[in-house]
Amino acid sequence: MTAVSAHPEQPRATFEDLQQAATWFALLQSESATAGDRLRWEAWLRKDGGARAAWQQVEAVSRDFSSVRHLPARQILEDTRATATRRRRSALRVLALLPIAGVAGWLLEREVPWRGWVATYRTQTGERREIVLEDGSRLWLNTASAVDVDFTPTHRRILLHAGEVLVSTGHDPAWEDRPLVVEVAQGRLTALGTRFTVQGDGNAADSALVTVFEGAVRVQPARGGPSLTLLANEQTRLFIDRVDAPAAADAGSDSWTRGQLVANDMRLGDFIDALARHRRGHLACAPAVRDLRIVGSYPLADTDRILAALQATLPVRVNRVLPWWVTIEPAQGPDNRH
Repeated sequence: MTAVSAHPEQPRATFEDLQQAATWFALLQSESATAGDRLRWEAWLRKDGGARAAWQQVEAVSRDFSSVRHLPARQILEDTRATATRRRRSALRVLALLPIAGVAGWLLEREVPWRGWVATYRTQTGERREIVLEDGSRLWLNTASAVDVDFTPTHRRILLHAGEVLVSTGHDPAWEDRPLVVEVAQGRLTALGTRFTVQGDGNAADSALVTVFEGAVRVQPARGGPSLTLLANEQTRLFIDRVDAPAAADAGSDSWTRGQLVANDMRLGDFIDALARHRRGHLACAPAVRDLRIVGSYPLADTDRILAALQATLPVRVNRVLPWWVTIEPAQGPDNRH
């Protein structure tokens, strides 16, 4: 029997799609936009799924900075969504034939974002937080992270809903008979007297990155398969059905707990991806410069200063299409008119 998904794969926006969408957004919000501009924008928006996906992403970011409703775009997008909605309803009619409990559980599992909103501890974008638990363990929450803490007479459980957490286990003898377990969508981590981080974004991520700095952690995929004991200075990727072989831990990968982003011969694209997590709005790196290498320690308190430093030391420029839409691009390019 062929499985039917109620969440068909959505079109993906390329870097170029996103830049075009941001450029259109800036033009249409300006006083210089003409009726002809709007017609050309509508034609672009209807061009393909990538353009529509890009426009939706730009609008989603803009809503974090403005309550303005962009009615023309919304109407066009609603028109193009109608067909997709009918397809989803057809899929849901198939799901309705499945056992109710199974479907309900599946749907609940797909709606994990609401859990992060009511988590025991959470941080906003750009915020980091240290928490001391009742067993003496310490947690450090990275930017835009959420965890639930569940300590009972029979177990110690931490559930990571989103973002990244560093765990340093306590040494209170009264708790030693209850292993400290961290659960993510991809599986379970059992602390063995340790200091480690786990980074993942619930069901939205294919894998979780686990890094051990002290002690050891037993890593178990959610859908069975062999477990792995990860030792100090090792890291691995945890998938729902497997664990990658251990690799050497990235030096400085816990530097965010000290308010720093450390790059040791790091790809610029990876650095920008990491920095973007600490900054509101959109921050991305053009494919042409993603493989440049970067070294240094950068204070996370001022991300604009970090961007200025990159522009001063690398063959790149910081392109601000909008105040909240920033990209790192080649210093010399077709859009560079200096």
